[in-house]
Amino acid sequence: MSEVRLPEGLNEFLVAAGWPDAQVEPLAGDASFRRYFRIRKADGTTSMLMDAPPPHEDPRPFLQVAKYLVRHGFRAPAIYGEDLDRGLVLIEDFGDERMREHLDAKPEDEEAIYRHAINTLIALEKAPVADVAPYDEAAYLRETALLAEWYMPAMDLHFDRAEFDAIWHRALAPLFDAKWQQVTVLRDYHAENIMLLPDGEQGLIDFQDALAGHPAYDLVSLLQDARRDVSPQLEAAMLRHYKEHAKPDADFDLHYALLGAQRNTKIIGIFTRLWKRDGKERYLGFLPRMWGLLERDLAHPGLTEVRDWFDRNIPAATRAQSPLDRVAQ
Repeated sequence: MSEVRLPEGLNEFLVAAGWPDAQVEPLAGDASFRRYFRIRKADGTTSMLMDAPPPHEDPRPFLQVAKYLVRHGFRAPAIYGEDLDRGLVLIEDFGDERMREHLDAKPEDEEAIYRHAINTLIALEKAPVADVAPYDEAAYLRETALLAEWYMPAMDLHFDRAEFDAIWHRALAPLFDAKWQQVTVLRDYHAENIMLLPDGEQGLIDFQDALAGHPAYDLVSLLQDARRDVSPQLEAAMLRHYKEHAKPDADFDLHYALLGAQRNTKIIGIFTRLWKRDGKERYLGFLPRMWGLLERDLAHPGLTEVRDWFDRNIPAATRAQSPLDRVAQ
């Protein structure tokens, strides 16, 4: 096993942040250039180091959103130190108990923990929107394009790109209005990014890509989780809980399905890219779940045109096939 390379200037940074002579423990990474280390003092006190090296990563959006969340009473990590030139940030350690693994071990806690997570979104909806970019037309369409740019070529599927873009533009048009850009959308709010803390609170992480968008987006992210099965029954129960307390407008069900279709289309493209470009083959294992979620969203009667495009261009037999199998042919 090769030795882990520590960030340049780490010792100097830790001394300046008040953590000299601390033990540095590398943690497992994921789908980005960011790395994380647990910093442990001799007395057992810990913090978390984020290594977000430029030019691949920029920690400033994370810092901005973290400070916004803390300021408005949400449980984001406290910031202990930052060096923007090196991309180093020292933050509060939320431990290792993610919602995902806790529920794998204790599924009986599922409804209560999801209800808590929904309540966080309801509170976020009521808070002033963060000073972040809008989730606008360009952002939505840039994301759906990931399927066209990565999945379709990987599967050697020929299609009319102009038709694809036009169909998504028409479908998403109701969400382009500025009134749907008034809620801070964390964008990756799911069971692997929610930490269960000793005080009973839920800690928020991985929110650096936040935008000002539609309140249903993070609900979709949570209840149509790309990496954890959420039963249709639990999804329906949590949506009832949300509606009871948030009182959304009459178009909510359509918008929820539309954002689900948009997000799941994007993720199919992203997971294909992680394999094709970055060599991370394990993400292809999530595609069957993503297709199941997308098909659930496309069943909404308001998404007929989008559903018809998928049925014509990516029929069921193709969806069931792994890009790996396609390459092998």
